[in-house]
Amino acid sequence: MKLYFAPDTCSLSPHIVLQELGLPYDLVRVNNRTKRTSDGGDFLSINPKGYVAALVLDGGEVLTEGPAILQYLADLEPSSGLAPPSGSLDRVRLQEWLNFITSEIHAGSSLLFDRTLPEFVQHALKARLSRRLAVIEAQLANRPYLMGARFTVADAYLFAVLGWMPVFSIALDRGPALPCYIERIRARPSVMRALAREREIAPVEE
Repeated sequence: MKLYFAPDTCSLSPHIVLQELGLPYDLVRVNNRTKRTSDGGDFLSINPKGYVAALVLDGGEVLTEGPAILQYLADLEPSSGLAPPSGSLDRVRLQEWLNFITSEIHAGSSLLFDRTLPEFVQHALKARLSRRLAVIEAQLANRPYLMGARFTVADAYLFAVLGWMPVFSIALDRGPALPCYIERIRARPSVMRALAREREIAPVEE
């Protein structure tokens, strides 16, 4: 398989999962501005949507959209416990969290990368995000991971997007759970390996 990534984006989450599973893969860096790739290609020919992550399967098929990629990878190794079995209520709960992270945390914060937004719009977006983060803080109050005692693909996704919050000056320390959660995931060997491997690939020239 081949994973197309860009640093400090949600593509970190499938990268973490690949490391969790110990699956072989190639890693290709994407310049988000020019859409050129570290192997000399045009990323738009891989994913016409223009954003990472994209996963090219061994047969040549291309998967896009983080939650879909995450669940596909988890289902390659059901014994990993990274996703509950398909058809179970717990699987629906996982999808519930993936949708919440996608729509409320990921999409809810991505507009803040636009520094031209009026201050009142930024304030409204940050206030909404703070309310959504309070939901996660409450969920983690008595459990180490979103789904309970076990790390899942939802945690990989949440960890990736929570990394943006300091950039937007959104505090994550309003309760004890979120800071502990972030450090718990940051300490996982899979996360450390994924981050180290991404640093090994030089930026794509403009």
